[in-house]
Amino acid sequence: MLPLGEPKFRRRPADRPAEILAAALEVFAERGFQAARLEEVAKRAGVSKGALYLYFETKADLFRAVVTDAISPNIERVKAVASAEVPFEAAARMALGLLARTVVTDRRISGVVKLVIAESRNHPELATIWHETVIEPGLRLISGLIAAAQERGEVRPGDPRLFAFGLMGPMLLSMVWRETFEPVGAEPVDVVKLADQHLDTALKGMRP
Repeated sequence: MLPLGEPKFRRRPADRPAEILAAALEVFAERGFQAARLEEVAKRAGVSKGALYLYFETKADLFRAVVTDAISPNIERVKAVASAEVPFEAAARMALGLLARTVVTDRRISGVVKLVIAESRNHPELATIWHETVIEPGLRLISGLIAAAQERGEVRPGDPRLFAFGLMGPMLLSMVWRETFEPVGAEPVDVVKLADQHLDTALKGMRP
């Protein structure tokens, strides 16, 4: 039975079928937000458009659910790494390596990043969703890891948030590169090797 006050026929978030979110991630990555059609999402998911509306009232609601479903599990994995009692450099290598192997190398997710950059001027809610769901939690997590390392004397003084930007910047650039320049012939970037080499350089500059 639905809780009192919940809209009629509205399913709880926990009941949302994975097929709809997987199909929507593909459609958003391929078409962009403006051109994405809920009819296509429903067709790929094997449900009717009417059934899709039982779960999501708007395309923005669907986009938020897709971002949460695709990214949040990886943020939770990074949190597990950050909570481990290991030196900062080891934790940073594990965390950034995990992101490089999972989030950054997923072409569907990099397609959504391109979507947010390209369409957020006309659809600012996309940037808001991405910032609230991905960027801010990720920065807060990495910044906290750095601040704790500073207290232990493992990282030199400096703004932890700016250090976090420095660590994460190449990961974002690699996704933009793949979606924007590789299609016109630019040489592909090995993201995992990029993460390893960047950490070698960045971590040396963060040592006390």
